[in-house]
Amino acid sequence: MSRKFLAIIAALPLIACSMDGADNAEETETEASANADSDLGYEPMSDDNQADSMASEDERYMSVGQDHGSVADANRDNEIPDSEERPIMQAQVVLDREGFGPGVIDGKMGMSTENALSGFQEANDLDVTGKLDEPTKSALARWERIPATRVVTIPASWGDAEYYDIPEDTGAKAEMERLGYKSLDERLAERFHTTVEVLQELNPNGRPAGMDTPEDDASPSPTATGTSSDSESENDGIFRAGQQIRVPNIGADRISPGSLQDADWQRTLASLGVGSDQPEVDRIVVSKAGKTLKAYQGDELVALFTVSSGSSEFPLPLGEWDIVGEAYNPPYSYDPEVLNGDGAEGEEYTLPPGPNGPVGVVWIDLSKEHYGIHGTPDPETIGRAQSSGCVRLTNWDAARLAGMVNTDTEVIFEA
Repeated sequence: MSRKFLAIIAALPLIACSMDGADNAEETETEASANADSDLGYEPMSDDNQADSMASEDERYMSVGQDHGSVADANRDNEIPDSEERPIMQAQVVLDREGFGPGVIDGKMGMSTENALSGFQEANDLDVTGKLDEPTKSALARWERIPATRVVTIPASWGDAEYYDIPEDTGAKAEMERLGYKSLDERLAERFHTTVEVLQELNPNGRPAGMDTPEDDASPSPTATGTSSDSESENDGIFRAGQQIRVPNIGADRISPGSLQDADWQRTLASLGVGSDQPEVDRIVVSKAGKTLKAYQGDELVALFTVSSGSSEFPLPLGEWDIVGEAYNPPYSYDPEVLNGDGAEGEEYTLPPGPNGPVGVVWIDLSKEHYGIHGTPDPETIGRAQSSGCVRLTNWDAARLAGMVNTDTEVIFEA
């Protein structure tokens, strides 16, 4: 990703996505811990891998002896074997690694997973069914040793980070320094491309599924640490720093030392479980009907993500467009006249950056005035709720796409 560009985009009036670009947005959540790397702001996996300490270790699973055939056998070499096979989640984490994003990883078949399967099938010259059929299972078999889940320890620095209650009022949001994560739970779910509810299912009674529970342990589920202005707020969650928990086994999260020049963006990628090594793509095609964004190298499909794009009031502008630049962790310009049409009244605000900002962690600016491609604070709505003109992805998919495109990438919007 050393080729990456970062455009300075100032005061762009964007349809429902109005924002100001920034060369280096404000710092991520405070991580003042003796265990955190003083230069990175978080505990890295190793000197050779600057992803965080919860990064995947695929080589451990792929090197399992030939006498171990199932996911359960492979997972047996992990610290705590899972309590059950999770075949759909296993397919989701593999598809996610391969660039065919299943959206929120939840172990269930749904539109985003079907889109991911269709993209994988197209890329591998299979019949495009969107189903986990036998030919697709055979094509995925080379990753069968990658288990659906793994057990990680939540870094100690996460307990020192700040979590925020975010008000509904736009003016109150504008007074905040950052639209960061509301809780450690929310941050953890986004790190592993899932939801808090799925994490609860994987950790019954606050323990990783498969972990033996001592008979005399009647303690309730642990709660999260972290600073908050309101001890009764939603910041008081389920999980805490230092806790072992079972998570979806997402991968493709390696960050090569020296590959990123923007330290704040590197912290963002690490927090989203997104690696620095992404394919360069020549062309992306957004399908309004299919609710997909496809990325191509020449004629080869290399990535697919489910998106929300346009609405009846602000339709997707069909045609060919250019990428003007990118802004990482951008602030957001709230302009009622732009968002609601000519003549709309109301005060203008500049909202601070953060993963819970209206455009999430990244803005990819297009030559079509007022339009861009960006993240979202609500990943579970992608493909289901309409956007207000722009193309919206989960934060982790938007961050990954940002590593694939440049100003030479062609953008096509089609019906």
